[in-house]
Amino acid sequence: MKTSQKTLWGGRFSTSLTTETIAFTHSIEADTRLIGYDIWGSQAHAIMLARQEIISDADLQEILHWLRKAEADFQNGDFTLDANKEDVHMNVESYLIENAGREFGGKLHTARSRNDQVLVDAHLYIRDEILNIQRGLSALCDAFLQIAKEHADTVMPGYTHTQHAQPISLGFWATAYVSMFLRDQKRLDAAYALANTNPLGACALAGTTFPIDRQLTTKLLGFDAPHEHALDVISSRDFIAETLFALSLVMANLSRISEELVYWTTYEFGMAVLDDAYSFGSSIMPQKKNPDIAELTRGRTGRVYGALLDLLTNLKGLPMGYNRDFQEDKPPLWEAFDVVKACLGMLPGLLKTTDFKTERMAELANANFATATELANYLVKEHHLSFRACHEIVGWLVGELVQQGKTFADWELTQALLKQREFDISISQLKQILDAELAIRNNQSLGGTSPAEVNRMIDVFEEQLNEIALRIYTCETQIEAAHRETLRIVEEVLG
Repeated sequence: MKTSQKTLWGGRFSTSLTTETIAFTHSIEADTRLIGYDIWGSQAHAIMLARQEIISDADLQEILHWLRKAEADFQNGDFTLDANKEDVHMNVESYLIENAGREFGGKLHTARSRNDQVLVDAHLYIRDEILNIQRGLSALCDAFLQIAKEHADTVMPGYTHTQHAQPISLGFWATAYVSMFLRDQKRLDAAYALANTNPLGACALAGTTFPIDRQLTTKLLGFDAPHEHALDVISSRDFIAETLFALSLVMANLSRISEELVYWTTYEFGMAVLDDAYSFGSSIMPQKKNPDIAELTRGRTGRVYGALLDLLTNLKGLPMGYNRDFQEDKPPLWEAFDVVKACLGMLPGLLKTTDFKTERMAELANANFATATELANYLVKEHHLSFRACHEIVGWLVGELVQQGKTFADWELTQALLKQREFDISISQLKQILDAELAIRNNQSLGGTSPAEVNRMIDVFEEQLNEIALRIYTCETQIEAAHRETLRIVEEVLG
């Protein structure tokens, strides 16, 4: 059993940690992507300490100099995180102490705990990643809207229970996904609002006796407001749970697209063909063209669900205050972000290059009684019967045709069967009633499948996406302005 070097917090201990203990507890792999945020948070904290006269201007100058040097060295590969120092926070502080000396570097942690420090880093990182996901979702919505604009009146079968239901348009189908993803955007907005609060200043759990200014660090880090209650701050990981829940639903919806693309591209459906750039072959069957991107998206959904369950299980039994269990919150969240971003990076291009087989869609829409409801509605309107009575009559008609291996398109038989129920409808009238393209045009109720409604919804959704783009831009501008202000003060202090 080997012992490791003594830690920065080791004053109370007489023995150093074993290398096995360090290996079991460090979080270096997860923390690497946080170093820029950790340095920004440390800069803001140091500036606040000096403004409040908790440390001197000379202290601030030395601290800011070495924080800037640490960031540059990390980017250049001259400063790597050391597992023996546990995490990114101890690595950065150790870098300062080793280079500036304990007299200066040791003052950075005044009025701060790793407990609120790690939360600052997480809030800053999550905030950026949510905006990245939202941009990706908007790009996917744009791809669907392009399909909708081109195919507002392209008839296809609508499905319930994966069975033919009523005719819809391809544009109507595409706008349904936009409507769905706009709700995902709202959930991500809510997660962003929770992440965009400032935990810095909560310290270990009780605040501090130093006269800190939490409003100043809130401004310098671009947060909307401080997260006030110190004990709640340190105990909180619900902002991560909220984010993972939103990401899980995004993946659920991406998986639904993927499922449809998988069976639409089968020979049996024949409703779409993927571009070669988004397809894979078989090692043994030369004819194969497989929808691997869609299948992998569908398959990776479980990894994001697992991240949410991981965190919820972690949180369910924890008492108030910091617990080391919280260290386990970041790896699944990082993976969830990576998975969702990767899927959103692929699907817009896949959709834009997909060849939708409109003739096949029209053939299917007219082949399997999809307009039966239209006939029932006609009977209600023209013969003043109850819908339930008309439903029974049309159901009987369909049953008779199926038994004889026929469809509505066997017009003379369809007409003759209706006459048995005392409905005398001309064949030309039947063709109009049962025409799938006319059916979608007639469904003009709010949110219906008529081309007019599809085009109206396209305009509404584009407006909503423009509002989302403006919100993303506003958030990014707020973040960038805060970072610039922090760096301006750093430059001013360092001359």
